[in-house]
Amino acid sequence: MIDLDAIKDSYATTPSKIVLLVVDGLGGLPHPETKRSELEHANIPNLDHLAQESACGLTVPVMPGVAPGSGPGHLALFGYDPLKYLIGRGALEALGIEVDLRRGDISARGNFCTADQEGNLVDRRAGRVPSEVTIPLCRDLDQIQIEGVDLRVYPVEGYRFVLHLRGEGLSDMVTETDPQRTGVSALDVKALSPDGEKTASIVNEFVSQARGILKEEERANMVLLRGFSGLPNLPSMGEAYRLSPAAIAAYPMYRGLSTIVGMKVIPTGRTFSDELDTLYEHYEDHDFFYVHYKPADAAGEDGNFEAKVKALEDLDKHIPRLLELKPDVLAIAGDHATPAIMAAHSWHPVPFLLHSQWTLGEGVESFSERSFSMGPLGRIPATQIMLLALAHSGKLTKFGP
Repeated sequence: MIDLDAIKDSYATTPSKIVLLVVDGLGGLPHPETKRSELEHANIPNLDHLAQESACGLTVPVMPGVAPGSGPGHLALFGYDPLKYLIGRGALEALGIEVDLRRGDISARGNFCTADQEGNLVDRRAGRVPSEVTIPLCRDLDQIQIEGVDLRVYPVEGYRFVLHLRGEGLSDMVTETDPQRTGVSALDVKALSPDGEKTASIVNEFVSQARGILKEEERANMVLLRGFSGLPNLPSMGEAYRLSPAAIAAYPMYRGLSTIVGMKVIPTGRTFSDELDTLYEHYEDHDFFYVHYKPADAAGEDGNFEAKVKALEDLDKHIPRLLELKPDVLAIAGDHATPAIMAAHSWHPVPFLLHSQWTLGEGVESFSERSFSMGPLGRIPATQIMLLALAHSGKLTKFGP
């Protein structure tokens, strides 16, 4: 986290409201034919108009050249140094679906995937196979028994699941099975230290048994595992900033992340419209709201440029309703860039917008990477946006005598 103790006397509790909208995978890159990014292709009049009345710039989630996962990307937006506070994807997923994760337990994020007859990966997400297919498969995998460990498999959503291990002598010091590309086979798990030997052996046995159970499936005929991790311990965001923070997110991993940093996770529905309904219902109960929008990232990871453009256009239609709440500060950020032309998270700076009574417009004409590169906020570490939001909302007062 930023050095909160150094300015702890400057934080103030006020009635003002902050809404942080995180558009997952917001940033993109120009299409090779048109030389325009997804944001530049999109018809987003509401976001464009908002940009004309806001302070704008670009954020660097971790460091220049580093492509972050969603966990580190979000932690930076909340003011935590992602290089100091490392959280495994497994713990995030497990906490997001309210798995009873205890000290000493190890969890991993699982993907159902598709492999060919030679065992090489064809699709790391099994064609985004739906939950109605994978929930029964998780029940089958949950029947696997391995000596020396209590093993559980929990469905998350679609192709994702959680592998949860409980027993003596477990460790997260193991490698992952996901090679992060297709055309090659899944990797064997290896111990990164002597403490990881038992866990590596257990996980390799689980994968072997899972392969036998799934071998007749058309799409979800194999599993990939990554993000092995135990229960993390982070400073409370509410205590640090003197806030009453709440999280509204449809996807489990982001609820898990919010739980770890001490936010109140408010149950919501599956769509962004549901999330806004939840925001309206609980708006008087908290002074900071984190709201998550996922579709842009999913389209970018699929390499579908047109689908990402549409996801951004769909988001734009909700902006007037968000503004009707009249938050004292509205910040719109991305946890990382997911350019469709790369079909992956990337290291590129991410657009950031901050709107308050103090932002009357600073010459930015549209909501895009190119326009925001000329914005007066410049290019800043993502860890600094919380300070800006607090200052614009009157929650960060004078520092020093």
